[in-house]
Amino acid sequence: MSSSLIPVILAGGKGERFWPLSRRDRPKQFLSLDGSSRSLLQATADRLLTFAGGWDNLWVITSSQIAQGVKEQLPDLPSQNLLIELEGRDTAAAVAWASLEIKKRYGEDAVIGFFPADHWIADQDVFAHTLSAATQLAASTAAIVTLGIKPVFPSTGYGYIEQGEKIGCFNELPAYHVNRFTEKPDCETAETFLRTGRFSWNSGMFVFRAGVVLEELRTHASEIIEPLEQHGPDIYPQLPKKSIDYALMEKTSLAYVLPVEFGWDDLGDWNAIARLHQKADNPNVELATHVGLDTQGAIVYASNPDDLVVTIGLEDVVIVRDRNVTLIVKKERTQEIKQILKTLQSDPRFTHLL
Repeated sequence: MSSSLIPVILAGGKGERFWPLSRRDRPKQFLSLDGSSRSLLQATADRLLTFAGGWDNLWVITSSQIAQGVKEQLPDLPSQNLLIELEGRDTAAAVAWASLEIKKRYGEDAVIGFFPADHWIADQDVFAHTLSAATQLAASTAAIVTLGIKPVFPSTGYGYIEQGEKIGCFNELPAYHVNRFTEKPDCETAETFLRTGRFSWNSGMFVFRAGVVLEELRTHASEIIEPLEQHGPDIYPQLPKKSIDYALMEKTSLAYVLPVEFGWDDLGDWNAIARLHQKADNPNVELATHVGLDTQGAIVYASNPDDLVVTIGLEDVVIVRDRNVTLIVKKERTQEIKQILKTLQSDPRFTHLL
């Protein structure tokens, strides 16, 4: 069995909760949010290239709306390794299609890893060590391996994985059978999870052999895999829209978890910027020219350094100035940005701002 890894980057997301910086022509994965010169997509490719052994074995699946942008961001990616969805149908369809294509090229024992394009990872060496362990486990066992992030606070925004029986160590890391997946819990439940020491955050990163995941999809998500096998990607717009967690991971008995720590954030909304850039000597996170009076706990961002943002008497807000849009929102309501986008989409005066 193969012990090398074929990485697939899931790059079809819109990143709506980072609007107005993230827009149709410039989704979140094309942005640099950590202060580096590399976009989230480019940084993801950078850390996976070693495992792929170069560009020939790195794959990306994305939407037709941003495929050209992906090509510009990753000019060395072979065109045959870019899978372009006719219509986004969530991660289950993406995993199924990419796994079928990789099986055709490399065989059913090929070990595949799926990685969202918009995650931030701090310690690249620990990440590489972890990924080697996951690859070893997937190569030697009929396993669908997920990387579970050891939680550092009782988040209500992440899914959780409960570890069950320990099955051994791989690359010196313990691996466990998954007892259950739990969607975003309330705060009290999240606190209970942390106290047990048995729960990890669901990172959305998975590693498995092509033949293993395809057989499990046939068992638990035949409505997705069978049309793809029979008709190819042209059937894509007719596939049900389901996440890989819902379609497969919550149902399979082959789920295993590696609880790991390498500094991780899924950069879900503007509050993630504070986690990356907060400084002890500044009450605000300032990625802009900002002059504030009695302002604290604010996140201030401006894409144009010549724009001055002035605040007086504000607390726990997010202020974003990008091109022709200014967003001001309370930190605890950033998840509602998606609702505003629906309102803008229904008004022809504003659709060009999306």
